[in-house]
Amino acid sequence: MPILERMLEIIIPVFMIVSVGYFYARRYRPDMGMFNRIALEVCTPMLTYSALASRTFEIERYLPLLAGGALLIFGAGLLAWPLALLTRQSPRTLVPVVMFNNCGNMGLPLALLAFGPEHIGAAVALFSMSNLIHFSIGSRITSAHARTLDLLRSPMMLAAFLGFVSAWTEVRPPQVLLTGMKLMGDAALPMMLFALGARLSAFELRGFHSGLLGALARPIVGLVVAWPLVIWLGLEGTARAQLLLFAALPPAVLQFMLADRYQQEPEKVAAMVMLGNVMALIFVPLGLILGAS
Repeated sequence: MPILERMLEIIIPVFMIVSVGYFYARRYRPDMGMFNRIALEVCTPMLTYSALASRTFEIERYLPLLAGGALLIFGAGLLAWPLALLTRQSPRTLVPVVMFNNCGNMGLPLALLAFGPEHIGAAVALFSMSNLIHFSIGSRITSAHARTLDLLRSPMMLAAFLGFVSAWTEVRPPQVLLTGMKLMGDAALPMMLFALGARLSAFELRGFHSGLLGALARPIVGLVVAWPLVIWLGLEGTARAQLLLFAALPPAVLQFMLADRYQQEPEKVAAMVMLGNVMALIFVPLGLILGAS
């Protein structure tokens, strides 16, 4: 069964690194503050800029995919709002969880393994576009008091902005500098997975039913919205597979950080994120299978 073997080749390395981070953190309780800061403020911006500014990244080629990603996020939000009211959940808690997925910690390594380094630029572009919406509209949905401008000034967002500028204008640093940036950026992928496992080890599973709702709604709503989008936008091949994988990803760890920062039921969001990332063992293969069909 070649497709099953391919699924295992993609999924096992990702969850192996997450498991190492989880059990290491459970055993030694390391202070992940500096580790996460280096990953978020140095390695991930380097990965973002070097991928978008690369000569192999043709932004015009990926515009339909980026449009699909943006429509998927907003479409999921529109469906999540009545779902929150129907299930008596706070929309400020559930809606961002359904809208925004773990396209960084889990999505980028999965895309690298599934589609190869030649297509990592598209995954980084989706990641950057999702972060832009998350740090602006998503943060305001989470809290009316969110300081959106501070979030948009983060190194990751500045790197995305400069990367898109380089992609549009073809003005970029010398190749020798881009090579150095890429080397630092490549370190971000295993660091993200290790940090994801370490962060999941600290979550306390409270509000199981609310957690299960968010964990299921994120990929199910995503795939329900994504399927007609790939047809309407005429996405084929790798672009189609990328969007369906993007749709099937679990809730974003970043949303827990925002919920905790603004005290928007962080315990519920933690349960949604933890259960969602465990259930990714079901939904990620489903997204990959749909993309390959």
